[in-house]
Amino acid sequence: MNKIGMFLLVVFLYSSVANADRDSVSQKIGLGHSLTVGDGSVDPVGFHDATPSFSWKLPLGVEKQTAYRIEVTGESLKWDSGWVESDQSVFIPYEGGKLRSRQQLQWRVRFKNEDGLDSGWSKFAKFELGLLSNSDWTAKWIRPAAKAPAKVEKVACLRHQFVVDGSVKQARLYATARGLFEVNLNGKKVGQDHFANGQTSYSNRLDSLTYDVTRDLVEGNNSFDVLLGYGWYAGRFGWQGQRQVFGKFPELLLQLEIVYQDGRKESIVSDEDWTATIDGPILSSSIYDGEHVDATKEWSDWKPVVARSDLGAARIVPKPFATVKETELLSVQEITEPEEGRIVFDLGQNMVGWPRLSIPVEEGKTVKLRFSEMLNSDGTVHTKNYRAAKSTDSYTASKTGTINWEPKFTFHGFRYVELSGLPANAKPAKDWVKGVVLHTEMEKIGTFESSHAKLNQLQSNISWGQRGNFLDIPTDCPQRDERAGWTGDSQAFAPTSMFNFDCHGFWKSWLDSMRDDQLEDGNIPHVIPDIVGRGGSPGWVDAATIVPWEVYLRTGDIEVLSDNYSMMGRLVGWYRNQTVDGLLPNIEGYGDWLQPNSENKRGDTPSPLLGLAFYGNSCRILADSAHLLGRTEDATKYAEEADSINHSFAEHYFDSDGKLQNAPETQTGYLLAIAFDLIPNSMKPKATEHLVRLIGEADGHLRTGFLGTPYIVSVLDQMGHSDLAMTILLKETYPSWFYSINQGATTMWERWNSYSKQDGFSGDRMNSLNHYAYGAVGQWMYERLAGLSPDPDHPGYKHFFVRPLVTNELDWARAELETNYGKAVSAWKRENGRVVMEVVVPPNATATVEFPSERKSESVEAGTYRYFLKM
Repeated sequence: MNKIGMFLLVVFLYSSVANADRDSVSQKIGLGHSLTVGDGSVDPVGFHDATPSFSWKLPLGVEKQTAYRIEVTGESLKWDSGWVESDQSVFIPYEGGKLRSRQQLQWRVRFKNEDGLDSGWSKFAKFELGLLSNSDWTAKWIRPAAKAPAKVEKVACLRHQFVVDGSVKQARLYATARGLFEVNLNGKKVGQDHFANGQTSYSNRLDSLTYDVTRDLVEGNNSFDVLLGYGWYAGRFGWQGQRQVFGKFPELLLQLEIVYQDGRKESIVSDEDWTATIDGPILSSSIYDGEHVDATKEWSDWKPVVARSDLGAARIVPKPFATVKETELLSVQEITEPEEGRIVFDLGQNMVGWPRLSIPVEEGKTVKLRFSEMLNSDGTVHTKNYRAAKSTDSYTASKTGTINWEPKFTFHGFRYVELSGLPANAKPAKDWVKGVVLHTEMEKIGTFESSHAKLNQLQSNISWGQRGNFLDIPTDCPQRDERAGWTGDSQAFAPTSMFNFDCHGFWKSWLDSMRDDQLEDGNIPHVIPDIVGRGGSPGWVDAATIVPWEVYLRTGDIEVLSDNYSMMGRLVGWYRNQTVDGLLPNIEGYGDWLQPNSENKRGDTPSPLLGLAFYGNSCRILADSAHLLGRTEDATKYAEEADSINHSFAEHYFDSDGKLQNAPETQTGYLLAIAFDLIPNSMKPKATEHLVRLIGEADGHLRTGFLGTPYIVSVLDQMGHSDLAMTILLKETYPSWFYSINQGATTMWERWNSYSKQDGFSGDRMNSLNHYAYGAVGQWMYERLAGLSPDPDHPGYKHFFVRPLVTNELDWARAELETNYGKAVSAWKRENGRVVMEVVVPPNATATVEFPSERKSESVEAGTYRYFLKM
């Protein structure tokens, strides 16, 4: 062999050894995994963001990342970040060439660990962009030519037949609606979504959905049958009897793009060639009033559609988060017949969705379904709290036999289903009814458990309350003629919500609608999407600052601050413009909504005090956001403004003894002053003693509504009264969290006294039995009772605190949370006269463990730790 050949052989052997060594290192330290794009999307088709960010997790056994390298490839594009020295493994921004609609890309990552060892490349993840702008659409808006009678929400069917001329390589279906739609292709439903395309500020933004239908097409004849419902867009929506809030008629926009194996491309679009009818079996389907089906009817009287090429001013963009899907199926626990011919099926859990029926029917006879969250004393369904929402379904049979049926475009909040109109000789069976649980598809990422059965039930109630009210937007309630995105409820519950489920994208989308609906003067409507056109209530408008901050704190996604920064600033400007001599004497609002033992639904804490408190808090959030975003001048300006607000608040509302003045003494007044740092630290102990006195005067009970309740146990704990915080949390009598549990609650209630076994239902018709606002206490349960607490200086649990409250009332408590870095755990239990703590820190994160009853702490890296403490 000549010298050149020998040299090449040596190079080859060295390269092979080097690669083998690298592979062995990869096997040793593991590969990056759980690759996601944007707000946690896994291999999305129809992704919404042309400027994506990338996140990944490190394998167990790796302490930290010291460098990363990302490679993105696809369709004549390649971006290699090169090695970047950084421990950041979440929300790394894409910095390659411009991305475009429909583009398909794959990406992978490699990292170096704490010893500088290279992991090697991860497996590829992928993402495909949807139609990013209105200019990508060649389809037209279409709707039936026939008009339904006034106040009748007819479901239409839109039909089109087309030919697939060859072997299909790829097919993508893009669809959206002003209203609700369900696409059936060749007789089969496309996708598993419900209530597509969801609820947005329709005049500003419409979400589109993307489906891979490559395998659903057949060579030759194909057909679309698309069901189109009124939904929130054109149906009855709003507690004031509103109809057609956003538009008069539902409309469909659909575009099927086919790529053939031979390279040809073809588009099938919604246009004048479609036909439609409103004469069919679905007589009506209403969000509030239910769905009514006559199976003796068939779709008929087909006519050409009305088509419009003007797409309108609203942005048509890919849906930025998950759709509503079926997430669980509940079985009947008990069957009763309180009245002859009315059979009541108990699912054992207050839920949101609809029933799935498999029941006997008689030809031409109508089965009627009614729903309720609880029963009257005589066992009949209680529907008074549904108010004007009829919440009734019906099904008229075309023949005698057994039917399998469930609705399309309505949903109900219920535990009980009443069936009537059944065959007289039929014997009810539990398998006749299943409860289909529907909500935005969210991964469950957090758990809280303890030795206290009622605390565990409270956690369950909080979780079910969130599931029931996270149906595309955060609603106040799911059952009555409301179901709207109330901002006050949302800001109170946002921190807790992000522990229970991964709702990162969910909140960002809702904030997008909030930006769309912000009023010209900077005010925020009380409901988002806006159906009332007014705002101005302290604690409600502040969802514009509190929710973005909480999302940032719990994810580390600074984009949520930059996206909403202008909105936050305009809100603070609105507050500023209302001030008179540093106060807000003329501000009005909902107050401390539904404070117990108050003669006023708005509570006893005056709106001017609440306004100044929330103004100060929002201004402080804005200052902190400006600092994080590198807006130094803004940060200084807003910090000074916040200091001025605090000074005015403390001077006007507190005397030198830390007692409230110029306003009634209320628990909420003291709580907000302390929680929002509105008074000097030196005054806080005095104010706390007055708060403790008020609680004592209330026999150890809370007297807080929607605005004060989120802070009561945390403030008491912060100020050295953790024993009193536990007393309030575990209180059994009204008003308390356990009171509703003692009355049989399986979700959170709107009122502390919505129902009692002794006195029955609250006399007020505004009495939701599924209302998550008071579930805000869940934050303290996992952050303090179990001890898993985020660090604002290192958001997203990059660093977190473990500081459990080891209390005599519990034998153990445990919180687990799947963070963006992996699973974090804080748990403690009593064992053989000592307390055993368990701490799990995921890779690439750190924690500070603060030991209960000991004035010391320990900083720890990734790993699992156990501590044995004498107590």
